[in-house]
Formats: sequence, C-alpha cells, structure tokens
Amino acid sequence: MAEAARRAQRFGANAIEDRPPAWWRRLLLKLWGPVPWMLEAVIALQLLLHREQEALVILFLLGFNAVVAFLQEGRAQDALALLRRQLQVQARVLRDGRWSRLPAVQLVPGDIVHVRAGDLVPADLLLFDGLLALDQSALTGESLPVEAGPGALAYTGSVVRQGEASGEVGATGAATRFGRTAELVRSASAPSHMQRTILSIVERLVVFDLLLVLLVVLYALVHGLSLADTAVFALLLLVASVPVALPATYTLATAIAAVQLARRGVLVTHLPAVEEAAAMDTLVSDKTGTLTRNALSLAALRPLGDADEAALLRAAALASDDASQDPLDLAILEAWRARDAAPPPVRGAFQAFDPATRFSEGVYQVDGIDWHAMKGASGAVLQRCGADAVQRELVARVERELAADGARVLAVAAGASGAMRLVGLLGLADPPRDDAAELIGRLRELGVRVCMATGDALETARAIGARLGLGSRVCAASEAELRHPERCDIYARVLPQDKHAIVRALQDAGHVTGMTGDGVNDAPALRQAELGIAVASATDVAKAAAGVVLTDPGLAGVLTVVGVGREVHRRMLTYLLNKVVKTLEIVVFLTVGLWLTGGFVISARLIVLLLFANDFVTMSIAVDRVRPVGRPQRWRAAQLVGACAMLSVLSLGMSLLLYFWSRAHFALDAAQMQTMVFLLLVLGTQANVYVLRDDGRLGRFAPGRLLVAASLADVLVVCLLALSGTLMAAVPWQLVVTLIGVVLLFAMLLDQAKLLVFARIG
Repeated sequence: MAEAARRAQRFGANAIEDRPPAWWRRLLLKLWGPVPWMLEAVIALQLLLHREQEALVILFLLGFNAVVAFLQEGRAQDALALLRRQLQVQARVLRDGRWSRLPAVQLVPGDIVHVRAGDLVPADLLLFDGLLALDQSALTGESLPVEAGPGALAYTGSVVRQGEASGEVGATGAATRFGRTAELVRSASAPSHMQRTILSIVERLVVFDLLLVLLVVLYALVHGLSLADTAVFALLLLVASVPVALPATYTLATAIAAVQLARRGVLVTHLPAVEEAAAMDTLVSDKTGTLTRNALSLAALRPLGDADEAALLRAAALASDDASQDPLDLAILEAWRARDAAPPPVRGAFQAFDPATRFSEGVYQVDGIDWHAMKGASGAVLQRCGADAVQRELVARVERELAADGARVLAVAAGASGAMRLVGLLGLADPPRDDAAELIGRLRELGVRVCMATGDALETARAIGARLGLGSRVCAASEAELRHPERCDIYARVLPQDKHAIVRALQDAGHVTGMTGDGVNDAPALRQAELGIAVASATDVAKAAAGVVLTDPGLAGVLTVVGVGREVHRRMLTYLLNKVVKTLEIVVFLTVGLWLTGGFVISARLIVLLLFANDFVTMSIAVDRVRPVGRPQRWRAAQLVGACAMLSVLSLGMSLLLYFWSRAHFALDAAQMQTMVFLLLVLGTQANVYVLRDDGRLGRFAPGRLLVAASLADVLVVCLLALSGTLMAAVPWQLVVTLIGVVLLFAMLLDQAKLLVFARIG
C-alpha cells in the first residue's frame, strides 16, 4: 500500500482532471442568452433615453437573478457530484498479496487488475493471461468486438463483452492512450417529455405575444406614442412570456429529488429520469435477483437411461466453472461438492455459457481421449446428442413436470467426442422474493403494469408468474407476439437482445416504459427505455446505460422512484400552470390597458421588478410539499393550455374591474396607478400558486414552509416598497389592504373555477 501511495503521488489520480470554468465565468454566462439579451436591450434603451435610474434598477435586478441562478445551479451540481462519487467504477486489484475491490480512480501504474464480462476496463492494461472480447466502439467507432489475450493491450473505457483476464496497469488518467477514463454518469442530450412540453408551450406563448406586440406597435404608430417607450414595452412583453426561472427551478427540483432518492437506495445517473418515472405505465422486470432471491439451489435430479443421480450431477458439475461466477454454475458446483469429494479429471478446455448457443461445455482427458460434459437448454443439448423422437418426447414430458413447479430446467449430456449421450435433466429453483408480490401489487395500484422477462421456458415462467400475481399470459419475444405487447404479462425464452425489441414494441404501442437489467447485453434496452433501471447486481456497463441505479435488491427502489418522480411532476405542473395563467393575464392586461387608457399602465422598471418578484416565489415551488396522484402522469399541452386560458380569462376580468374601480375610488394619478397594477399582479401570482398547487380545494393540503416563507417575504417587501414609495410611486395603505382582501376573495372563486375546469378538461 505504501508503494501504491508513492506511485499515486507521482502519477496522480486515475482520472482526467475536471477543469470547470472559473466561478466568475459561470456567473457571467447567466447574463448571456435570449432573456438576458432582451433585458440588456431594455437597459441600453433606457440609457439612450437618459433614464439612468430605471436602467440601474433593471441592471441590479438582472444581476440579482443571475446570482440566484448561479447559486441554485451550484447546489444542483454539488448534488450530482455527490451521486457520481457513489457511482464510481470499481476495479478488482491485487495488492499486498490479496484481491480486493477499489475505486478505479485509485489505480496506479504497476497494479494487477482482473476484468471479466460486463466490466469497463478501468485503465490501460497489458494482459498476461486470459482471453477477452473487447467492445471498443465508444473509443474507435468499430462495432465488432476485438479479441485480446496475453501480450495485448486493453484500453481504458473498453467494454468486456466476453471472457476474463488479468493485466498490469501501464497508464492511468491523462497518460492513457485515449486520454480519459470511462465516465460512468453520462448526461443524455435528448430532452425529456416535460422539457419538450414546456418548450412547446413557451413557443406558443411567444407567438401569441408577438401578435400582441404587433398590435401595440400599430397602436403606438397611429396614436403618436414614443417609439422608444414602445420598444421598451414590447421587449418586456416578450420577456414576460419566457419562463426565466424555469432552468433553475427544474434543475433544483430534480437535483433535490435525486439526493432524496440516494438516501433511500436509488442513485440517479440522468436527472430527467426522475421526471420520466412519473409517466411510466409499464415496467418490464427481469426475474433473477429482482423478482426472485437470486439464491439458486438444486431442486431436482432426473437421470435418464442407465445413469444415476451421482453421474448426472457430476456431468453437470464438469460442465460448470467457478470463474464464470454464473449463479447456475455456482449452485450446481455447491451441490456436487456436498455429495462427491472425488477430484475432477484434467480439464483441457472450457466453453462458458453463451446465449447464442445456449449451452456450456467442458473438455477433459479421460483414459487418453477427449471426454465432453455439457449442460444447457434441452433443445441445444438434444441436437448435439442427435436424440431421436422418443428421447425428445420423454425429455419434453419431464421438463414440463419440473417447470410446473417453477424450476429452471437444464439438460445434461456427456461422452466421448462424437458419441455424447443424454444423461438427464436437473431443476434449479430460485424462489420469489418475499416482498415481490406485494410490491407488484402496489405498483399496479399506482397504475404501473409489471411484466416479467426471463430466459426460462414457458412453463417455468408461467409458474413463477402465477406465484407473483403477474398474470398467466405468457409470450415469446417474437415479431408476431410483439405486435400486441399489451396482451403479454410474461415474456419467456428471452435472449438479452430481445429485451430491446420488447421495449421498442411497448413504446410503439404508446406506453412509457421502464426496464430493469443487469448485464452488458441489457444496455441497449436500458438506454432505449424512458426509465432504464440498473439493479443492485448490475455491471458497470448496465449502470452507465441506465437512468437510475438501485443499491438494494428487489423492486422497492422502483416504487420509491415512481413516488418521487410524481412529486417532481406535480411541482413542475404547478410551476407551469401558474406561469401560463399569469403570462396570459399579464400580457393581455397590459395590452388592453394600453388600448383603453391610451398609455402604458405600468412602467418598464415595474415590469422587470414584477418578473423577478414572481420568480422569487415560483422557484420555491421546487421544494414544496405535494400530493402526487395515483396514476401515471402525461404532459398534454393542449389540455393544459386550454385550462390555463379559461382561468386566465377570470383573472383578467378581475384585474380590469379592480383597475378601473381603484382609479375611480382612490383618485390615483398615473404613477400611482402603475404601482397599483404592480401590486395587483404580484399579489395575484401569490394567490395562483396556492390555488394551482393541488387538484383539491384550497387549504385542504398544507404547503411547504419554504414556499410560505418566500411568499410572505415577497408580499411584505413589495407592500413596503409601495407604501414607502421606493422604486415606485407611493400609494395609501387603504389601497394595499383592499387589494390583499380582494385577491384573497378572488382566490376562493378561482379555486372553485379550477375544480370545474380540471374536471371538464381532465
């Protein structure tokens, strides 16, 4: 260990140094983009008009928003960094004469590392024993695996598809041939369903605002209004339709959810997966270790012909290998060693189980000739033995009997080369987990249909499915069966590559699909699924492809991520409903106000202050208490915009009535009326948040403390500004109290309208 420490000091960590931009650069980037550009254009116009005070206020608020977004982004990145540390690649290392597992980042040149199928090569290795099939497609673009044996190099980031081998670390970190280590947590570039929906809605709002801006400009030209003031007003109308706080709110909501999930045994590798879990309506689960205990044991021995149980078990053991760490092999070897202490013959070669051939085979030297032992799927073994129709019928009958009890059945054959004969069948049992049936039932109550994908025969799969309460409709993963995937509860005789086809078929049928997996060949299906779930025993490759990684066996983690995902969905739905309602109300109110009064009913300074006052509260929605619904959630832009339009019409009507009533009863001048409009729109936003945060009646479900604190602080600050005349014209306290009272009463009316609208539109 001391030598390893010295080498680590000399060569550095086995990682490419992450050099993020300096903090001041990241802060300045918050001032670069479409929304900041529009605000900066407003500042420039104000300076040209010699309105230095207004320009300074807008500049301050622009900087304040940049700092808030910078701090929230930093918090989210800290949360993701914590998750990455928990998901770092592990390597099998020989140090101080014993093997252990260490984080790959701790490897140094000279370390001896062992890799096997499913691993990411953690450093550049010079192999000295074993044989590997390496997938270097991520590094070289070549899709075909490359064989590597003693004397060959295995490069960092390659995927071990088959075999296992040991090698000496030759280079680490930046010194590796490809200049980087394998990155486990990758950020997908494709937007989630929610991001696409929000983008679609924002585009519609901007188009709507452009039409209003055109009307404002035409009005200004006809009535001789200042073109400079009109340009400022038009720009701010467009800014009002853009969700300035959306990136910070979404990132904060999903990052906080990811940290909560990590505490409950679910590690998130791709933030949008949290929100995708809310929409999942079908989960395709693998069997072993997820629905079952992953504790295979020998359940039955059925020798055939003149063979006895001892001969059957011995032949099966000789067709198995400890090094493969295959649960089937380990169960057979454990049973054989408990019964038979005789040493095995000298092994000449061994072919591990391959899904393509569906058997494993060992070759031994017995009396100077090659003697073979093989085990695997009955069809593959019978074909190798040249079995006749009678033998096939006998095997089929025995196989059905064993499979009816839920056992996985393997056929065993042995004999000299070219003269192998069938020895018998054995059954291996992996009982269902104690909590599996209950968890499947709870997922079903949440509207998630659970299907099982297994390599077992149809009879075995049907027996296990019945014990788990999955259903009895068993299908093969054939093209014909996958045309109607909703008719299948269980997929049997599934090869790893079939899982991708199953996921695609469900997606083509309109289902948002989750997929659990653990192996290298599961990676395409995990990447294809909206919610790829790597189970506790998954390989590094499967973890890299998945959106979430479970640290505990079973489906309890899936139940957790569905619940948390629906909470995130509810928070973002509240944000979006509030944003659309207030955008429609504000832009139409300001435009109609211009037509009715012949002037701008609010100043540019107050519009900017309004936007940031609203964002201050709406960002706290990301941590609000929510009550998720008990069914999968889909984003339906048309229904959402329709509901918001109906509610905004009510809000617009109330705002116009209150505007003219206040002007008549309080004898306010133009500047004071602008303050009144500012107060009205801020208070209305606060009320909307509480009305729209839950589908039930207002007050039935208590909000989170942070939301309440942010709302109270916001209302207090804007009321003090209005009463003191800071940044706006002062208004009498009677008006402030009246506005608060009217908004509270209107919130109750809007709440009743919400119940009717939501019930009608769904």
